Amino acid sequence: MLDELLATAAVVGTAGVVYVAAAARVVKQYERGVVLRLGRLRGGIRPPGFTMIIPGVDRLRKVNMQIVTMPVPAQDGITRDNVTVRVDAVIYFKVVDAADAVIQVEDYRFAVSQMAQTSLRSIIGKSDLDDLLSNREKLNQGLELMIDSPAMGWGVQIDRVEIKDVSLPETMKRSMARQAEADRERRARIINADAELQASKKLAEAAGVMSEQPAALQLRLLQTVVAVAAEKNSTLVLPFPVELLRFLERAQVQPGAPTVEQIPTRPRPAEHKDDEFVLDEPKGDKFTRAEAQDDEFPLDNPGTSPLPDPD
Repeated sequence: MLDELLATAAVVGTAGVVYVAAAARVVKQYERGVVLRLGRLRGGIRPPGFTMIIPGVDRLRKVNMQIVTMPVPAQDGITRDNVTVRVDAVIYFKVVDAADAVIQVEDYRFAVSQMAQTSLRSIIGKSDLDDLLSNREKLNQGLELMIDSPAMGWGVQIDRVEIKDVSLPETMKRSMARQAEADRERRARIINADAELQASKKLAEAAGVMSEQPAALQLRLLQTVVAVAAEKNSTLVLPFPVELLRFLERAQVQPGAPTVEQIPTRPRPAEHKDDEFVLDEPKGDKFTRAEAQDDEFPLDNPGTSPLPDPD
């Protein structure tokens, strides 16, 4: 009798161990358990830790509650200003309701991926190229809103969406490079012109100071010579100021010698006309321009006849 009781207890204990092993489940800290009993949702979400189910009757689905990072495949599209681009992105999302993620959608990861690709292609067609390149924060917010609206019904919350890269055709890259180069050249010319204006003002002020002190020009000349000589060149270019030439010209004029302005001139007689030239002042012979020929100029000997024609 005792042996039968021990055998029965052993059988029951073995069955209990087998049942516990078959019914025991462990839910990790970052997971939640959803129990389906005979195909129906069992009320309540199983928290992390040890839990039990009925073997053969219940089915436990574990749902990951961590933030999932999913790359969005690159999408080809045409922007609103008719530029062909290729854009890829990355999406961050997590499950906030484990029951809806299991019941409402077959595969919430695949659904979020397809929705992200469709929304990305749609946002490309509504945006300009400049917005894709420089105003990505606004586009990210719009893309996040477009994906988050249907995902809320799946028990999924979109945490963040980021546009990673925008690929442009080579022709468009060259055009943008030329545009940037032209803009930088324009700014460089404006800066150079402003510098020339400021330099001209300073030079005008310096010229005014040097005009008051002529010796300052000579000192400046010596400074230029020293700066050029420091290069150790075999040829020295020495600027020669025009004021120094004028000074030497005035120094060459002897004191007391009459200048060109001081030479007396004889006034023309009042009876002379504009077309008459006096050949011999004592005799007073005159002739007009109309009477003179190209080969008749008896200026030295008025009484002689013109030279014979060589022909």
